Amino acid sequence: MVWAEGKRYRIHDRSVFGTPDITNKSKRVAVFIDGCFWHGCPKCYTEPKTNTKFWRDKIARNRERRKKVKTQLKKGNWKILQFWEHQVDLNCEKISQKIADFL
Repeated sequence: MVWAEGKRYRIHDRSVFGTPDITNKSKRVAVFIDGCFWHGCPKCYTEPKTNTKFWRDKIARNRERRKKVKTQLKKGNWKILQFWEHQVDLNCEKISQKIADFL
C-alpha cells in the first residue's frame, strides 16, 4: 500500500543499524513492525507454559535490543515509527498511510 502511494523505501536494509523493517535513507525514516509474540506485546503476548525462563529472557533481550537500536538511530537524526503486529493487522490502511506520510 505504501509503495502504491508512490513512496519509495527499502525493506530489511542491513546497512541501517538495527535492520528496520522499512527504511528510507534519504529521509532518514525507520519503521519497525514488532511481532506481538517476539517483542512481548502488552495486549497480545501470552507467555508460553513450557521453557518459561528461556522465553522471558528472550523477550527481555529483544526489548532491550530495540531500545538500543532506537537510541542509536535517534542520535543519527532518524525519525522512527514503531507499530505492533496487531495494529497493522487491524488497521492496515491507517498504518500504511502513517508510514507514507513520513516517507
